[in-house]
Amino acid sequence: MSLLQHLTEQTERLSELHTLLDQEQRLLGDGQIDGDKLQQLAVKKQQLQTHIEASETKRRAAQVKLGFDDSAAGARAAAKQAGCEAVWLELLDRTQRLAQLNTLNGELIQHRLHHNQQMLNILRDAAGGTAMYDAEGSQVKTPQRINSKA
Repeated sequence: MSLLQHLTEQTERLSELHTLLDQEQRLLGDGQIDGDKLQQLAVKKQQLQTHIEASETKRRAAQVKLGFDDSAAGARAAAKQAGCEAVWLELLDRTQRLAQLNTLNGELIQHRLHHNQQMLNILRDAAGGTAMYDAEGSQVKTPQRINSKA
């Protein structure tokens, strides 16, 4: 497989990952989160990530086989010599955009987790000294709060 073919394959896989991250972002932005769909996306993203890593390993091997260092500078020089520097630069640009999108999705997830924790705290406080359940489903007693209005 030529270096151009490796780069083209990686670019296509990154496009697929971009589609999945866009879908994830839409799901995270919905008022009602669909956990099943998010789980399905997570599985697809993991599978795609495995393919991307395998493709990157092949590309690096091809780069070294052509006599270039296994570095960013070596990758660019190899792409330039093979006449596909523009494809390499596009790949780098897509990678950077995906990293930003993934970071944003992570921030959305953290925001949701924070919001959910706040809601759980409100429910716990409203329950006062009544029994609550922990993550394992065991009943725990929460400390009763003193009502300052009494």
